[in-house]
Amino acid sequence: MEAGMTSLKILCCNIRRNMPEDEESGNGWDARRDLCAEIIRAQRADVVCLQENVNPQWKDLSNRLPGFSSFGLANPDKVFNPTNAILFARTRFEMVSAGGFWLSETPHVAGTKSWDSARPRFVNWVCLRERNSGVEFRVWNAHLDHIGQIAREKQAQLIMEASEVFPDLPQLLTGDFNADAANPAIEIVKAGRWLDTYTAVHGPEDPGFTFHAFLGPRFAEEPKERIKGKIDFIFARGPVKTLSAEIIRDGRDGRYPSDHYFISAEVTLG
Repeated sequence: MEAGMTSLKILCCNIRRNMPEDEESGNGWDARRDLCAEIIRAQRADVVCLQENVNPQWKDLSNRLPGFSSFGLANPDKVFNPTNAILFARTRFEMVSAGGFWLSETPHVAGTKSWDSARPRFVNWVCLRERNSGVEFRVWNAHLDHIGQIAREKQAQLIMEASEVFPDLPQLLTGDFNADAANPAIEIVKAGRWLDTYTAVHGPEDPGFTFHAFLGPRFAEEPKERIKGKIDFIFARGPVKTLSAEIIRDGRDGRYPSDHYFISAEVTLG
Protein backbone atom coordinates (compact mmCIF):
# COMPACT_ATOMS: atom_id res chain seq x y z
CA MET A 1 0.00 0.00 0.00
CA GLU A 2 1.31 3.44 -0.91
CA ALA A 3 2.41 5.91 1.73
CA GLY A 4 -0.43 8.09 2.96
CA MET A 5 -3.06 5.46 2.15
CA THR A 6 -5.14 3.42 4.54
CA SER A 7 -7.37 0.38 4.05
CA LEU A 8 -10.61 -0.43 5.83
CA LYS A 9 -13.61 -2.73 5.68
CA ILE A 10 -17.13 -1.28 5.76
CA LEU A 11 -20.49 -3.01 6.15
CA CYS A 12 -23.98 -1.91 5.16
CA CYS A 13 -26.62 -3.66 7.28
CA ASN A 14 -30.36 -3.12 7.16
CA ILE A 15 -31.18 -4.97 10.38
CA ARG A 16 -35.00 -4.67 10.15
CA ARG A 17 -36.74 -2.83 12.96
CA ASN A 18 -38.56 -4.94 15.52
CA MET A 19 -42.05 -5.57 14.15
CA PRO A 20 -44.94 -7.49 15.80
CA GLU A 21 -45.51 -9.66 12.73
CA ASP A 22 -41.91 -10.84 12.90
CA GLU A 23 -42.45 -12.13 16.43
CA GLU A 24 -45.21 -14.39 15.12
CA SER A 25 -42.94 -15.86 12.44
CA GLY A 26 -40.00 -16.41 14.78
CA ASN A 27 -38.02 -13.50 13.31
CA GLY A 28 -38.48 -10.99 16.12
CA TRP A 29 -35.49 -9.05 17.33
CA ASP A 30 -35.07 -11.10 20.51
CA ALA A 31 -34.68 -14.23 18.37
CA ARG A 32 -32.05 -12.77 16.04
CA ARG A 33 -30.11 -10.06 17.88
CA ASP A 34 -27.31 -12.44 18.91
CA LEU A 35 -27.09 -13.83 15.38
CA CYS A 36 -27.06 -10.31 13.96
CA ALA A 37 -24.17 -9.28 16.20
CA GLU A 38 -22.35 -12.56 15.57
CA ILE A 39 -22.44 -12.10 11.80
CA ILE A 40 -21.32 -8.49 12.04
CA ARG A 41 -18.44 -9.42 14.37
CA ALA A 42 -17.33 -12.23 12.07
CA GLN A 43 -16.74 -9.71 9.28
CA ARG A 44 -14.09 -7.90 11.36
CA ALA A 45 -15.21 -4.57 9.93
CA ASP A 46 -13.87 -1.13 10.79
CA VAL A 47 -17.07 0.78 9.97
CA VAL A 48 -20.63 -0.56 10.20
CA CYS A 49 -23.58 1.38 8.78
CA LEU A 50 -27.02 0.32 9.99
CA GLN A 51 -30.48 1.01 8.70
CA GLU A 52 -33.79 0.56 10.57
CA ASN A 53 -32.13 0.30 13.96
CA VAL A 54 -34.30 1.77 16.68
CA ASN A 55 -33.30 2.47 20.27
CA PRO A 56 -33.45 -1.05 21.80
CA GLN A 57 -31.65 -2.53 18.78
CA TRP A 58 -29.01 0.19 18.83
CA LYS A 59 -28.41 -0.49 22.53
CA ASP A 60 -28.29 -4.25 22.02
CA LEU A 61 -25.76 -4.03 19.21
CA SER A 62 -23.71 -1.40 21.04
CA ASN A 63 -23.42 -3.81 23.98
CA ARG A 64 -22.48 -6.69 21.69
CA LEU A 65 -20.00 -4.61 19.66
CA PRO A 66 -18.12 -2.90 22.49
CA GLY A 67 -15.19 -1.73 20.37
CA PHE A 68 -17.36 0.66 18.36
CA SER A 69 -18.54 4.21 18.90
CA SER A 70 -21.60 5.40 16.99
CA PHE A 71 -23.44 8.42 15.64
CA GLY A 72 -26.95 8.78 14.32
CA LEU A 73 -29.73 11.34 14.04
CA ALA A 74 -33.28 10.55 15.11
CA ASN A 75 -36.74 11.66 14.14
CA PRO A 76 -38.33 13.89 16.81
CA ASP A 77 -40.15 11.18 18.76
CA LYS A 78 -40.55 10.80 22.50
CA VAL A 79 -37.83 8.13 22.50
CA PHE A 80 -34.43 8.85 20.93
CA ASN A 81 -34.06 6.38 18.06
CA PRO A 82 -30.72 6.89 16.27
CA THR A 83 -31.83 5.38 12.97
CA ASN A 84 -29.22 4.88 10.23
CA ALA A 85 -26.47 4.80 12.87
CA ILE A 86 -22.83 4.73 11.77
CA LEU A 87 -20.53 2.64 13.98
CA PHE A 88 -16.74 2.93 13.82
CA ALA A 89 -13.80 1.29 15.61
CA ARG A 90 -12.92 3.78 18.32
CA THR A 91 -9.31 2.70 18.83
CA ARG A 92 -8.58 3.14 15.13
CA PHE A 93 -10.57 6.28 14.27
CA GLU A 94 -11.48 9.54 15.90
CA MET A 95 -14.62 11.42 14.88
CA VAL A 96 -13.69 14.87 13.56
CA SER A 97 -17.28 15.99 12.94
CA ALA A 98 -20.72 14.55 12.31
CA GLY A 99 -24.16 15.61 11.21
CA GLY A 100 -27.00 14.96 8.84
CA PHE A 101 -30.21 16.32 7.37
CA TRP A 102 -33.71 15.25 6.43
CA LEU A 103 -34.31 14.21 2.85
CA SER A 104 -37.06 16.72 2.22
CA GLU A 105 -37.65 20.20 0.83
CA THR A 106 -36.84 21.52 4.32
CA PRO A 107 -33.77 19.40 5.12
CA HIS A 108 -32.88 21.20 8.33
CA VAL A 109 -36.33 20.78 9.87
CA ALA A 110 -36.32 17.54 11.83
CA GLY A 111 -38.96 14.98 10.97
CA THR A 112 -40.05 16.50 7.66
CA LYS A 113 -40.98 14.67 4.49
CA SER A 114 -41.78 15.84 0.96
CA TRP A 115 -42.87 14.67 -2.49
CA ASP A 116 -44.45 11.20 -2.38
CA SER A 117 -42.34 9.98 0.54
CA ALA A 118 -44.27 7.66 2.82
CA ARG A 119 -42.30 8.70 5.90
CA PRO A 120 -39.55 11.08 6.99
CA ARG A 121 -36.11 10.00 5.75
CA PHE A 122 -32.69 11.40 6.57
CA VAL A 123 -29.00 10.88 5.95
CA ASN A 124 -26.27 10.73 8.60
CA TRP A 125 -22.61 11.49 8.00
CA VAL A 126 -19.40 11.30 9.98
CA CYS A 127 -15.94 12.62 9.17
CA LEU A 128 -13.36 10.22 10.59
CA ARG A 129 -9.60 10.47 10.95
CA GLU A 130 -7.41 7.39 11.23
CA ARG A 131 -5.32 7.89 14.34
CA ASN A 132 -2.07 6.43 12.95
CA SER A 133 -1.96 7.83 9.42
CA GLY A 134 -4.02 11.00 9.85
CA VAL A 135 -6.06 10.12 6.74
CA GLU A 136 -9.53 11.71 6.85
CA PHE A 137 -12.64 10.46 5.08
CA ARG A 138 -16.39 10.93 5.19
CA VAL A 139 -19.05 8.23 5.53
CA TRP A 140 -22.67 8.87 4.57
CA ASN A 141 -25.49 6.49 5.52
CA ALA A 142 -29.04 6.73 4.20
CA HIS A 143 -32.30 4.84 3.77
CA LEU A 144 -34.38 6.10 0.85
CA ASP A 145 -38.16 5.87 0.80
CA HIS A 146 -39.73 2.49 0.14
CA ILE A 147 -42.84 3.84 -1.63
CA GLY A 148 -42.21 7.10 -3.49
CA GLN A 149 -40.19 6.99 -6.68
CA ILE A 150 -40.12 10.77 -7.01
CA ALA A 151 -39.00 10.92 -3.39
CA ARG A 152 -36.18 8.44 -4.00
CA GLU A 153 -34.88 10.53 -6.88
CA LYS A 154 -35.13 13.81 -4.98
CA GLN A 155 -33.57 12.26 -1.88
CA ALA A 156 -30.65 10.92 -3.90
CA GLN A 157 -30.17 14.35 -5.48
CA LEU A 158 -30.00 16.05 -2.07
CA ILE A 159 -27.22 13.68 -0.99
CA MET A 160 -25.35 14.34 -4.24
CA GLU A 161 -25.51 18.09 -3.73
CA ALA A 162 -24.21 17.82 -0.18
CA SER A 163 -21.33 15.52 -1.11
CA GLU A 164 -20.14 17.96 -3.81
CA VAL A 165 -18.79 20.19 -1.02
CA PHE A 166 -15.90 17.72 -0.53
CA PRO A 167 -14.65 16.94 -4.06
CA ASP A 168 -11.17 15.76 -3.04
CA LEU A 169 -12.02 13.88 0.15
CA PRO A 170 -12.37 10.08 0.19
CA GLN A 171 -16.07 9.40 0.69
CA LEU A 172 -18.22 6.31 1.19
CA LEU A 173 -22.00 6.23 0.84
CA THR A 174 -23.96 3.28 2.18
CA GLY A 175 -27.64 2.57 2.34
CA ASP A 176 -30.80 0.72 1.56
CA PHE A 177 -31.85 2.66 -1.54
CA ASN A 178 -35.08 0.70 -2.12
CA ALA A 179 -34.02 0.78 -5.77
CA ASP A 180 -31.96 -1.54 -7.92
CA ALA A 181 -29.20 -0.55 -10.32
CA ALA A 182 -31.63 0.20 -13.17
CA ASN A 183 -33.64 2.69 -11.11
CA PRO A 184 -33.28 6.42 -11.93
CA ALA A 185 -32.40 7.11 -8.28
CA ILE A 186 -29.26 5.00 -8.68
CA GLU A 187 -28.48 6.70 -11.97
CA ILE A 188 -28.53 10.02 -10.11
CA VAL A 189 -25.95 8.68 -7.64
CA LYS A 190 -23.73 7.44 -10.46
CA ALA A 191 -24.05 10.78 -12.25
CA GLY A 192 -22.71 12.34 -9.03
CA ARG A 193 -19.44 10.44 -9.66
CA TRP A 194 -20.10 7.78 -7.08
CA LEU A 195 -18.99 4.24 -8.01
CA ASP A 196 -20.69 1.09 -6.76
CA THR A 197 -18.00 -0.93 -4.97
CA TYR A 198 -19.67 -4.24 -5.88
CA THR A 199 -19.70 -3.34 -9.57
CA ALA A 200 -16.06 -2.26 -9.38
CA VAL A 201 -15.08 -5.81 -8.38
CA HIS A 202 -17.68 -8.05 -10.03
CA GLY A 203 -18.81 -6.10 -13.08
CA PRO A 204 -22.16 -4.51 -13.96
CA GLU A 205 -24.39 -7.59 -13.95
CA ASP A 206 -26.91 -7.44 -11.12
CA PRO A 207 -26.10 -10.18 -8.56
CA GLY A 208 -29.71 -10.64 -7.52
CA PHE A 209 -31.85 -9.67 -4.55
CA THR A 210 -30.53 -8.38 -1.25
CA PHE A 211 -34.02 -8.01 0.27
CA HIS A 212 -35.26 -11.54 0.96
CA ALA A 213 -38.09 -11.29 3.55
CA PHE A 214 -36.26 -13.62 5.99
CA LEU A 215 -36.41 -16.40 3.38
CA GLY A 216 -32.82 -16.38 2.18
CA PRO A 217 -32.42 -18.21 -1.15
CA ARG A 218 -36.05 -19.42 -0.96
CA PHE A 219 -37.09 -15.84 -1.77
CA ALA A 220 -36.31 -16.68 -5.42
CA GLU A 221 -39.52 -18.77 -5.40
CA GLU A 222 -41.68 -15.74 -4.59
CA PRO A 223 -43.81 -14.00 -7.28
CA LYS A 224 -41.60 -12.02 -9.64
CA GLU A 225 -43.22 -8.70 -8.74
CA ARG A 226 -41.85 -9.09 -5.19
CA ILE A 227 -38.26 -9.62 -6.30
CA LYS A 228 -35.89 -6.74 -6.99
CA GLY A 229 -32.19 -6.86 -7.67
CA LYS A 230 -29.54 -5.54 -5.30
CA ILE A 231 -31.04 -2.56 -3.47
CA ASP A 232 -28.35 -2.24 -0.79
CA PHE A 233 -25.22 -0.36 -1.87
CA ILE A 234 -21.80 0.83 -0.79
CA PHE A 235 -20.68 3.62 -3.11
CA ALA A 236 -17.27 5.29 -3.19
CA ARG A 237 -16.13 8.68 -4.44
CA GLY A 238 -12.82 10.51 -4.61
CA PRO A 239 -9.46 8.85 -3.88
CA VAL A 240 -10.92 5.44 -3.03
CA LYS A 241 -9.96 2.08 -4.54
CA THR A 242 -12.14 -0.99 -4.02
CA LEU A 243 -10.26 -4.17 -3.13
CA SER A 244 -13.21 -6.51 -2.55
CA ALA A 245 -16.99 -6.43 -2.20
CA GLU A 246 -19.41 -9.14 -1.14
CA ILE A 247 -23.04 -9.92 -0.39
CA ILE A 248 -23.16 -11.61 3.03
CA ARG A 249 -25.74 -14.38 2.83
CA ASP A 250 -24.90 -15.94 6.20
CA GLY A 251 -27.62 -17.46 8.35
CA ARG A 252 -28.04 -20.24 10.88
CA ASP A 253 -30.51 -23.12 10.91
CA GLY A 254 -32.61 -21.45 8.22
CA ARG A 255 -32.76 -18.16 10.12
CA TYR A 256 -31.21 -14.87 9.06
CA PRO A 257 -30.14 -11.77 10.96
CA SER A 258 -32.48 -9.57 8.92
CA ASP A 259 -34.84 -9.49 5.97
CA HIS A 260 -31.93 -8.05 3.97
CA TYR A 261 -28.57 -9.59 3.24
CA PHE A 262 -25.76 -7.44 4.59
CA ILE A 263 -23.06 -6.25 2.18
CA SER A 264 -19.38 -5.42 2.60
CA ALA A 265 -16.53 -3.66 0.83
CA GLU A 266 -12.80 -3.43 1.49
CA VAL A 267 -11.24 -0.22 0.18
CA THR A 268 -8.10 1.87 0.31
CA LEU A 269 -8.33 5.59 0.96
CA GLY A 270 -5.95 8.41 0.15
